[in-house]
Amino acid sequence: MRDLRFEVLRKEDMNALSRELSRAGIMNRTREEVTPDISHYVVVEGTYAELVEKAAGIGPLGENLDELKLSFQEIMENWEPGQEKELDELLDESDLGRLLVLKALMESGQVVEEDGKLVLVKEPVLDNLKVELRFPIEVVEEYIEELEKHFETRMITEYVMEKRYFVEVVEVDRELIETALEIAGEYATEESVTEAMFDGIARSVLAGVVVKLAEKHGKKKELIEALLEREPIVVESGGGRLNVYFDEDAVEDFLKELQRLGYLKIKGNRVWV
Repeated sequence: MRDLRFEVLRKEDMNALSRELSRAGIMNRTREEVTPDISHYVVVEGTYAELVEKAAGIGPLGENLDELKLSFQEIMENWEPGQEKELDELLDESDLGRLLVLKALMESGQVVEEDGKLVLVKEPVLDNLKVELRFPIEVVEEYIEELEKHFETRMITEYVMEKRYFVEVVEVDRELIETALEIAGEYATEESVTEAMFDGIARSVLAGVVVKLAEKHGKKKELIEALLEREPIVVESGGGRLNVYFDEDAVEDFLKELQRLGYLKIKGNRVWV
């Protein structure tokens, strides 16, 4: 069974988080992994007018075209032919539409770069602008047939190999887990802290149930059977509910972990607290 895991973005943060946890008396270990990130995209291209004409009923395409039109209007609002603009005047990091519009304008020769600045050569017409739109395949999966029917689509797959850094907490005690979550909030990604919060609650509650049942059932087989009969274990908290599910193999591994942490003693088929 995997330990409680926090992901950080840098090796320095991994080491710093591990030190902070150790100072708080929380057992932990660092882990580095090289993992692939694979993404699939469907690409549609054509002039803006062509895309609009055939976009009916294809929700994601229509939404992207509306955003593209707005980005075009914002870029052209105060830009006259012959006028120079700095790139950061035209781009907003959060607006992919502006980047697509600028790319299309430069590829069509209507915008050129001179001395590190962008110059508008002539007044562009949005309908004539050739654009390329790409969509994560999961976003347009239900529209694939329509897209292929009306457009010449192509697929792009991006494979990114990246180094990832983790700090794993080897604890099931609720107070120690809560302390670990508080410390990790300064270093780890928000997503991994949220996931670890639910993982930690589930692990601590499951550990408490196992220890309580072990006081009644001295044989491992009986203990596992009693635990499986209680599945799922329900945790009510803050108006929400967490359902904890598990299978026999996972329980076997969890018992070994509780033994390593000193909560149980297991020898053969005998179990005691």
